[in-house]
Amino acid sequence: MSLYQLERDGDAQELIRLLRESDNPEIRTRAADLLGNLDDHDERRDIVNALVEAAETDDTDDVTAAAVDSLEALGGDAIEQLIASMAGVDFEEGADWVKAKAFTRALDSDVPELRMAAANGLGQFGESDTLPQLIEAFDDDDRRVRARAARAAGSIGDPRATDALEGLLDDRSPAVRREAADALGNVANRQALQALLSMYDDPDERVRRIAVGAFGNFDNGRPVEHLVEALSDESTVVRRTAVYSLIELLSNVPRQRSHEIRESIVDELSATEDATVVVPLVEILEESTQTAQRRNTAWLLGRVTDGEHERVVEALIDCLDDDDQMTSQFAATSLAQFDGDAVEDRLLEVVEDDARGSDVRAQAIFTLGKVGGQRTRETLESIIDETEDEQIRKRAFSAFSKLGGQAGDVL
Repeated sequence: MSLYQLERDGDAQELIRLLRESDNPEIRTRAADLLGNLDDHDERRDIVNALVEAAETDDTDDVTAAAVDSLEALGGDAIEQLIASMAGVDFEEGADWVKAKAFTRALDSDVPELRMAAANGLGQFGESDTLPQLIEAFDDDDRRVRARAARAAGSIGDPRATDALEGLLDDRSPAVRREAADALGNVANRQALQALLSMYDDPDERVRRIAVGAFGNFDNGRPVEHLVEALSDESTVVRRTAVYSLIELLSNVPRQRSHEIRESIVDELSATEDATVVVPLVEILEESTQTAQRRNTAWLLGRVTDGEHERVVEALIDCLDDDDQMTSQFAATSLAQFDGDAVEDRLLEVVEDDARGSDVRAQAIFTLGKVGGQRTRETLESIIDETEDEQIRKRAFSAFSKLGGQAGDVL
């Protein structure tokens, strides 16, 4: 029976037997690798024990590496069991700092996969005291270890790592540069964010995406020009990330500078190819659950797009029913920026839909007071005469007046 079939059948014991007894290192390596896929197996304890044993005692590097990788893939306490066994400590009775110390020692292992696992573990513990050892690992010969160590430093988020992480931005490995850029974005102090400004034109697309994504952590307008430049990036992912970062930037800036930066962003985006901006902005409204993001997006859409985009109009119409009143109001004011029969038609549908709540219909009526025509006048006259909802009647009367209707016509 093939090893693949053993995995499909969930025959953990036979895979364990092959890992321990086979004379063929390729079979032992493959068995160790496949055991890492049985994370929810009833015989998990036996699987972990066998992999720990292989990682500590097998004299073939490939088998050791596969065993360590599988222990890490199994998650939970699997890799901790190996580290504890190697360090000769009992993790069940020790505090997190005891575990962190053992993982720190594992950074000196001859097995790069174990050094990688140790770096991962240190990032999860989040102990700032382990930062010096992680920074030493930035010089590891194995790029995978350098990348994991950078990621761990970012998870800890200690500003003391900023200089060392900045040094990794010139690493020959794109994977290391990506992790360093992401980590600096997590640290997010002034120096870290300044370092990222030089990465928006990195030759690796994923590095650019991470750097551009981190620009949203700024609390000032410095990244705006770089984010706007990223809107013309050859990568669709980078362009969309730039839009997301602009929205995040609006959420982060101090209130006293908000107007200045908003106007700067509007000026820059208005001069940008429409499709580049529209799709990611609409996606934020359709998918985001963060109030600040949705507010800023609803406000921005009316100032950098127009009513010719059906998807924009639909997204803003949907926002009229938002739980956050300010988001609903911003959506209404953005719709009021648009001209055209299509916008009026959709708003009239909302107003005439008795199944919708009074607040939503009132917001739609407010907007019709800005963009409506003769059909809107006729609809509002009918509402004023017939509705029993006082909120709707008052809003309809106000909108009718703005459209040039005479009070005597409807009283």
